[in-house]
Amino acid sequence: MPSLPICDYEGSRYQTEFWGPERAYEDGAERAALRALLPPAGRLLIEIGAGFGRLANLYSGYERVVLLDYARSQLLQARERLGDAGPAGRPRYLYVLGDFYRLPFAPGLFDTVVMVRTLHHAADAPAVLRNVANILAPAGTFVLEFANKRHLKAIFRYLLRRQPWSPFDLQPVEFVPLNYDFHPAWVRRHLKECGLRIAQIRTVSHFRVGFLKRTVPTGWLISLDRLLQPTGALWQLSPSVFVRAAAPEDRPAAPPGGLFRCIACGSLLLADEGDRLLCTDCDTAFPFQDGLYDFRGEER
Repeated sequence: MPSLPICDYEGSRYQTEFWGPERAYEDGAERAALRALLPPAGRLLIEIGAGFGRLANLYSGYERVVLLDYARSQLLQARERLGDAGPAGRPRYLYVLGDFYRLPFAPGLFDTVVMVRTLHHAADAPAVLRNVANILAPAGTFVLEFANKRHLKAIFRYLLRRQPWSPFDLQPVEFVPLNYDFHPAWVRRHLKECGLRIAQIRTVSHFRVGFLKRTVPTGWLISLDRLLQPTGALWQLSPSVFVRAAAPEDRPAAPPGGLFRCIACGSLLLADEGDRLLCTDCDTAFPFQDGLYDFRGEER
């Protein structure tokens, strides 16, 4: 099992309770940002922390889509909603149980990596970003959303002495267990240290205020948010920030046909035995059950 703590949504009602009508504005604003940043088509995309597949309908231009999450119940909901293939067989979906500290994929594999509402659960966010950079293909795209500690409400709370931590301090803050906010400059620095070039920044959810969401039509708020999102290139004062970053073109690509990687020994030689994948180098087995590949632990 991973030595670092994992935020596990197993058995939660995330789809029905968290993403109910009261978050229609946030959902629409995040979709607008992702549409603006996501390459429209490609060979292979992965969403890390995909949950029940809320955003999967935005990936229809890809040949294959991998949805990774730690919670079996969430991925089972995703598979029930999406099936194993979209319209006309595209995209093809793969459902993988795993964690972002031990990504079970070949280096240099994915055209596009998406991570939305996921980094804020990382106790070691630099390690997660390094792992993402490792699985990006040459010139691959990483679309990252992170919770911004330097947003306007946090600034006002700090100035009014209603908040103990400073939104201007660069270090992440854990405001409740396994929920972190990040300073935009801190995220930019760590992306660059991973060798990723930042191409675009968009600010999102500018109107995440209860009064506005109750009184202003949701469609209006989403449209206004979409207009303001490009100002992220100048400043980042919203509670959510989206970044599009690119991997170098001269990095090695994954070998042809390569996909999974053994999380025990790093081998790319995994044999498909129907109900499991078996590493031919170290004999570690990874179950395949109910359409889900399970890389959360090891079986001998």
